[in-house]
This record gives sequence, structure tokens and C-alpha cells, in this order.
Amino acid sequence: MIPLYEFCGVGKKFAGPGESLEILKKIDLVIHAGESLAIVGASGSGKSTLLHLMGALDTPSEGTLAFDGRDLASLSPDEKAAFRNTSLGFVFQFHHLLPEFSTVENVAMQALIAGVAHAEAYARAREMLERVGLGDRLEHKVTTLSGGERQRAAIARAVLMRPRVLLADEPTGNLDEKTGARVGELLAELNRELGMTLVIVTHNNDLAACMGRSLELRSGVLYDKTDC
Repeated sequence: MIPLYEFCGVGKKFAGPGESLEILKKIDLVIHAGESLAIVGASGSGKSTLLHLMGALDTPSEGTLAFDGRDLASLSPDEKAAFRNTSLGFVFQFHHLLPEFSTVENVAMQALIAGVAHAEAYARAREMLERVGLGDRLEHKVTTLSGGERQRAAIARAVLMRPRVLLADEPTGNLDEKTGARVGELLAELNRELGMTLVIVTHNNDLAACMGRSLELRSGVLYDKTDC
């Protein structure tokens, strides 16, 4: 079976004022469809860089990163955009919801942009918001939602089009411990229910424990810590 993601000797360097800064060092990693994976590490360890490579938002300095057997670096800019739009969902530390719109409008917008008819887009958005526990917040402006509610709305938006992969960058970073735990549980539930692959980068070990596999990024090198 072809892995969903396959990293082969992936490295990433950024040019500095003197010598280049090596962020990732010869990463070898296989991720299969339907997995839930946490990548933990301290701030500045390269976790977000790794996620950006998986989202085709950046390219490796060395090695290859393949999705479904195809080298992501070989894709044209238009092909990369299509890959992100059709195969990926993104959740960030900051929810990036539009304050002038209601909760359901923010979520439905994802489907409208994809060309889904207005009625169906809003039906899907309402259904997903019900699923994440926001059925009574559909018409509320996002500025009236709590931090946890905003992040659940952002998750609903990210998974609305049933992406094959959900990439989450510190999704509980701005939440208190109790609210963060609920968001982590929700992500794990959606991974199981929708069958999508879930990759989270975080410094939160409790969130990582909700995932099926856990890796640690230290000094640009990945270590398996699932059984630690």
C-alpha cells in the first residue's frame, strides 16, 4: 500500500546573515491514511516548518516529500493550490474567522468558494456546526463566541469539505487547559468518524496523548515517543 505521506531524507534550511540555518535534518517518516499523529517539540523546533512542507506551503531543501506517491515539489503553483483546496484542511492557533460574518456564514464560505450551491453549502455548514456542538450559535457573530467556540467553528470550517488530511498547528495554544482538552477530544473524534488523516504539531503533551502516534522533534531530528 502506498503511504499517504512519505518523507525521504527531507531537510530544510533557511538563509541567514552568515551561514544557513538548518531547521530539519534528513527526516524519514511514513504516514498512512486515517492515522492520527502528533509532532511535539519546543517553540522554534521546526514543527510548523514540517507542517508547511506537508501542506505544500514550502518545499524541502533536500530529500523528497511525496503525497500518494507524487513528489509535492514537482507540482506547479496551480497544482499545489488545487491540492490544498481539495485534499487538505487547516486549523491554526488563531482561528482566522471573519468577525463581520455569523458563525454559519464563516463555515459555509468554505463550501461556497469550492463551488457548492448556496443552499447545500449552508446545509452542510449547519450540520457540521451541530456536530461540533455549535448548533445554538449558528447566527451569532463570531465576536460573541468564546475562545473554545471559535476554535470549534474553525475546525468545522476546516473539515466541511471532508478533506483527506487535517493539519493542525497548535490548535489549543490560545485555550485554557479544560477547553483545550475538549478541542483535542473533538479532533480525535472527527479523525475516527470521518476517516481523515490528522496531523497535529503542538507543545502540549496532553493533546499529543489523544493521538494514535506521537513523535518529538528535537534539534531538527524526529524521535518516536509513542511508547515513552
